[in-house]
Parts: sequence; structure tokens; C-alpha cells
Amino acid sequence: MNLRSARLEDAPAIAILATQLGYPTSVEQAEARMRGVLDRSDGTVLVAENEGTVTGWIHIVGAFRIENEPFAEIAALVVDENRRGQGTGARLVEAAIDWAVRHGFRTIRVRSNTVRERTHAFYERLGFRRTKTQASFSKPIGP
Repeated sequence: MNLRSARLEDAPAIAILATQLGYPTSVEQAEARMRGVLDRSDGTVLVAENEGTVTGWIHIVGAFRIENEPFAEIAALVVDENRRGQGTGARLVEAAIDWAVRHGFRTIRVRSNTVRERTHAFYERLGFRRTKTQASFSKPIGP
């Protein structure tokens, strides 16, 4: 398995994997979103590649809040449903932690939907600890 920075040409694979996780994404949507993300300096997207095929990806960002010390946050982690449990996710998280350390962060956080119990166990195996449960709210504000 090879880990590398995501490229725009990875959009088709990234769209498929996001859709597998329950976030329906077209190739066009993935490309547009990636353009916005890949041009930023406050985060990165890494992919896991097996024999030329993208089998997982992680998006990590720096978070700066008034009420907290800066921290790194895993914004998304997806591994192909046929390859889960083979170490890809752990390797991607390891790489995200390396990125966070290199960028001066002392804490890394991740949020996970309450129904994703396997995911919670995965993060706990990697040394993450639950810190709170919360409700999430959203409101459309544009066209």
C-alpha cells in the first residue's frame, strides 16, 4: 500500500468511496470540492493506493477556535468497504497524525455519527478517547 497526497484525477475514486460511506457524491461534485480543498494550506487530503487503485482517503484540517488551543481534526476517513479491517484506515490515521505533528498541533480530534459503532471501536483501538456526545444542527442559507 502506498500513501500519497490526493490529486484532482483521484476524484472518481473519492466520489465512489464517499458514496459508499453514505454521502452520495458525483465525480463532478468531488472535483469541485477537491479544487476548493486542495488549494488550501490549512489541511491535506491523503489517499491509500493499492496496485494503482485508490482504496481509501483521509482529509485532515487545522482547527482554530477562541475557546480551545488549536487542534487538528480528521474531517473525513473512508476505506473501500471491501478492504476494511486490513489496516488501511489505521495507516491513513497515522499519516494524518504525522501531518498534524509536523504542523505544530498537539491534539487530534475526530467526530463520528452515533450510529457508527464499528468506527468508534476503530478509533478507540487507535488510542482516541470519547470526550462528548452532542447534537449537530444545520440550516440551508443559500440557493
